[in-house]
Amino acid sequence: MAADLWTSVVSLAGVALGGGLTALAQRATQRSAERVEERRQAVATTESRRAEQIEALKEFVACAQAAERAAYRRPDPWGDDEDGWMTQTGPVMTALWTASGQVTLLCDEALIEPVTTYGRALNAAVWRDIGDVEVNEHLEASKSAFMSAARTSLAGPRRPKTHRTRSRLPLL
Repeated sequence: MAADLWTSVVSLAGVALGGGLTALAQRATQRSAERVEERRQAVATTESRRAEQIEALKEFVACAQAAERAAYRRPDPWGDDEDGWMTQTGPVMTALWTASGQVTLLCDEALIEPVTTYGRALNAAVWRDIGDVEVNEHLEASKSAFMSAARTSLAGPRRPKTHRTRSRLPLL
């Protein structure tokens, strides 16, 4: 009878141990799947954010080009709303400042100063607060600084390169 009791106890212990190991394995698999899903969501969020940033930068560049065209089209000498230039240019400049605000809100903080500087340079060029300087000369430095900062921002953080060396074990 004692042998039957020990057989039952050992069998029960085996079932309990097997059930415990199965539960641990399932929990580990579930936690692994949760971590994979969290990483997937983080990547999706990052990609979505990057797409928003690219769109904001594209909009700002398009508005900057429209403002630059307006600066070149400005009638000389300055007078009344000749040929509707002022009526057309007002909304262009409003769009530029709106796009500038979007970049400031959505993009890297390092872009705030270059966007503001470039926007102010465009504003000065449009309203001819630049003296005898040509429009392109006036805009060159601020435009280059903005483009460089935008490229750097879009490149994202640089990861340091790690060099992995393979250990060379002697062949036996």
